[in-house]
Amino acid sequence: MCGIAGILKIHPPGPDGAPAEPPHPPHPLEAIPEAWLDILDDSIKHRGPDGAGRFRDRAVRPDGTVIDIALVHRRLSIIDHAGGHQPMVHDGHRLRSDLTYGPGETPILAHEAAPGVPLVAVVFNGCIYNHRELRTELEASGHRFETDHSDTEVLVHGWRAWGLRIIEELNGMCADLIWDRSTGQLAWGRDQSGEKPLYESWSIQSHAFCNCTPGLLRLFGSQWPSWDKEKSGIVHCSLADWIRSGSAYEQPTAISSQRVPYGMQITPPAPMRGASTDSIVNQRGSQVLGRSGALSNRSDTGAKLTLRRGHELLHSAVTSRLEADAPLGLFLSGGLDSALIAAIAHQSRPDIKAFTVRMPHPDYDESAAAADTARSIGIDHTILDCDPHPADDLVKLIEQLGLPFGDSSLLPTYWVCKAARQHVKVALSGDGGDELFGGYRRHTINATLNRRRRLLRLIPSGLLDQRRPSSRSTYLVRLATAARYGGYSELLAIFPTPDLRRLIPELDGLPTGDDTFRPVDDPLRHDFEHYLPDDLLRKTDTASMAVALEVRAPLLARDLVDAALRTPLDVLMPNDERKGLLKQVARKYLPEHIINRPKRGFAIPIGEWFRTDYGHLRQLLHDHLRSADPFPGLAEAGVNINMKFVEQRLREHDAAGEKSINPWHGRDHSQRLYMLLVLSIWAKWLDRIRQGQA
Repeated sequence: MCGIAGILKIHPPGPDGAPAEPPHPPHPLEAIPEAWLDILDDSIKHRGPDGAGRFRDRAVRPDGTVIDIALVHRRLSIIDHAGGHQPMVHDGHRLRSDLTYGPGETPILAHEAAPGVPLVAVVFNGCIYNHRELRTELEASGHRFETDHSDTEVLVHGWRAWGLRIIEELNGMCADLIWDRSTGQLAWGRDQSGEKPLYESWSIQSHAFCNCTPGLLRLFGSQWPSWDKEKSGIVHCSLADWIRSGSAYEQPTAISSQRVPYGMQITPPAPMRGASTDSIVNQRGSQVLGRSGALSNRSDTGAKLTLRRGHELLHSAVTSRLEADAPLGLFLSGGLDSALIAAIAHQSRPDIKAFTVRMPHPDYDESAAAADTARSIGIDHTILDCDPHPADDLVKLIEQLGLPFGDSSLLPTYWVCKAARQHVKVALSGDGGDELFGGYRRHTINATLNRRRRLLRLIPSGLLDQRRPSSRSTYLVRLATAARYGGYSELLAIFPTPDLRRLIPELDGLPTGDDTFRPVDDPLRHDFEHYLPDDLLRKTDTASMAVALEVRAPLLARDLVDAALRTPLDVLMPNDERKGLLKQVARKYLPEHIINRPKRGFAIPIGEWFRTDYGHLRQLLHDHLRSADPFPGLAEAGVNINMKFVEQRLREHDAAGEKSINPWHGRDHSQRLYMLLVLSIWAKWLDRIRQGQA
């Protein structure tokens, strides 16, 4: 587990195909300034406190194009402490530690005038769970390994032996950059589920990569060529998507108002790709590839989940994630997913420890339920107290992520990780269970929404009590809104269409009625491809890496994901029972009362804290939303926030907490106000970057 970054710079050939500059210029390091690498390194150093390294190289392609590459790495040492240092460089004969250097050291250039030399350099963020099996296969074909058991070296030799095939063979979570001097190309990619992030930014001749967006934004703001600070603003059509849902695939960013061709996006959870031309554009992969490369669809023939296969795949998924040369434990909540993982892990490794964090509000604390689960399993269990500072923690996390991320469960996830990090360096989590096996109420209501939307539109939303966000009446309003407008996506929206129209009156392209209702036939797949990587996994990565904790998700094992995505919905949810198949599997390990325990979302009473000022959240909210310029830069981007509407929501939210028998007296706006607060924190931080002050 690490932080990675890199820059690829392309110098087009001269008019006669001559190299853009001499193979050995007087100042070969000027192509990519060391200051650029310092900026990227600073943004990822929290992800890897155990080591740091950099690598440089240059190649000249046959057409005369000169390619400069620089890789940056920060290490969180989990596997093979002695041998797993990065960037890992192989010259075709041996590993070359002499070609890397650290921050503040004299840069080294592994310089060659022409491609053809078989030098491969890798920076890798994640963990390869089948690295021992792959190592055995590669050794049998003649590859000589120099580390004892580094999973990174498997990636190096696998690329040398198989090229892109190594990516299809990996069982793990990863984001990686692989430089191949023999072709003068850089390849990059992420795991299929999107557990590890990799953001990209580019100009006409440069392409930068980083686990975190702040490094790329600061690169734009202080070093990237042609940056016009006086005329720059926040320009990106996806900003409205972030406000609507709290997360999105496309990244809103700072970009010149003169439309200089810069951009930023997150690398899709998809197979690896490479840069081969001056123009580098990637599109999101809309389908998930199975291990064999075949598309995983529910209509596919092939291995689907059965009770027996579910047992086999889950056992393999959990046990493969138990290797570490550092203290390893697991998160245990009161829910099914973490309980099942804990039971399987305890069978294979009886000494493993489970951790639960006691939340600061009794209505959201699952420590008692988790303790009951631990007793049933017989696992060593520790309940930890968290040290929450909501206002300070929120500002820190949003600025560290560099995105207007609107999921308030980021805070409790951070507190859990921070408390667990005092005891372990690696933790197993239950991420992915709801999305793959049908754990949300919206998964079972979706078919009714599609079939009965004309009837659901008749629900009198204006007459229903919306003072409690989890009440039945509030949910009926959401269902009616979904039926009237965009469909399934409205069920996930923080700002459903009517509210978003009032918040941003000039916004175009919103659903208007039946002609824009978009039915979703497979809500589980929709959530796996969008909600899971864009929201949940982004949240887990942000929270865990803020404290340098590696989190592994057994339920996202590649073979298990592939089988689940092939399995019909009525098998995963028989008789519309949420997680019905997973519950059948769990009966081998857990008592019935744990399996059937009602689902509780991992949340905090954010709306109540906005009223009581717990952790200074109310003060933070009002300081931002009632400041002179709550959202600097948004108006220039064409996103004009209706501040009268914002003020009305503040008053309605306070009124909803007052004792009143009038159901129209106030409305809970917990998540909407949280989204606006996050948006303001992010916009002000981005404005400081634009001004060179952050």
